[in-house]
Amino acid sequence: MEWKASHILVKDKALADKLLKQIQGGARFEELARDFSTCPSKTKGGDLGWYGPGKMVPAFEAAADKLSVNRVSPVVKTQFGYHIIKLTGKR
Repeated sequence: MEWKASHILVKDKALADKLLKQIQGGARFEELARDFSTCPSKTKGGDLGWYGPGKMVPAFEAAADKLSVNRVSPVVKTQFGYHIIKLTGKR
């Protein structure tokens, strides 16, 4: 199994919660990623491309694996900060 995902990575949980609420209210994930994410993937709207098992940290991978395509995760904490993950493909 491979997954394709985008994410928004921030250092502050309060900001992550605020961004998640905006997404749930209809804000465009890609625009928020460009504006707020601290990951270099922000230039691509948070797109991380395709990856296989073991390529992401366990908490990220577990959260993405539970999602249906085009769904957004709750806030996920890892050693890098707080992620909001959008699953964009599975194969």
